[in-house]
Amino acid sequence: EGQLMESGGGSVQSGGSLRLSCVGWSYGNCMAWFRQHPGKEREGVAAIWNPGGGTKYASFVKGRFTITRDNAANTMYLTMNNVHTEDAAIYYCAAGNCQERLLDSSDYHSWGQGTEVIVYT
Repeated sequence: EGQLMESGGGSVQSGGSLRLSCVGWSYGNCMAWFRQHPGKEREGVAAIWNPGGGTKYASFVKGRFTITRDNAANTMYLTMNNVHTEDAAIYYCAAGNCQERLLDSSDYHSWGQGTEVIVYT
């Protein structure tokens, strides 16, 4: 397993923007952002093939969030635009060995500790 650490969480006004970062290393062919609301299961937000760079997004963030990776810096980003109140959650980055699904948490073996996003109106 690798070592991953998220940062960039915090408070953002509804409609605003925030960028999360995930620094670290791990083996595998995919990386992703997941999120978890209190009392609910973790859900996939966005994923990226590594290498390759192809991406996949959950329908509820498509067009608003962008996942990118800087391999030279061992850093993955999640740029969140037009944030909605329902985007408030703990966000986790993860690395894994993926097949075609990309947003299935069972494919991921390394996880960060999470960073909290709070959305206010």
